[in-house]
Amino acid sequence: MKEHEIQVRVRYSETDQMGVVYHGNYVPYFEMGRVEWLRNKGVSYKSMEERGIALPIVSMNINYKKPARYDDLLTVKTTFKSQTSVKIEFDCEIRNNENELLTTAHFILVFLDLKTGRPIVPPTYINELLELMKD
Repeated sequence: MKEHEIQVRVRYSETDQMGVVYHGNYVPYFEMGRVEWLRNKGVSYKSMEERGIALPIVSMNINYKKPARYDDLLTVKTTFKSQTSVKIEFDCEIRNNENELLTTAHFILVFLDLKTGRPIVPPTYINELLELMKD
């Protein structure tokens, strides 16, 4: 269960005059994928924040291969890559209805204490979950 998929339909407001998804709008698609990956494992961003933990992006690399277009039904696949003491990494991809690879991405996020703004080791319940994901 290292992978999780969601589907997103491209809305008109996410496209430019040519009906192509604006490059900056891919980041929210990937965020939805990561949030739902965690939720699927029993952890919600909301509950983490209520416990004083944030998970901001510290690095992202996105490669655009083909454009997504207005009204396309996209599949966003999020795959757990690795975890170190304070960081977690995901690989992501977006495909269209024809299963064409449109975009790939790699994200590094850090567990952060909301009170101090400093990186922290994730709590036990998250570490246990992530240990199950490691090969």
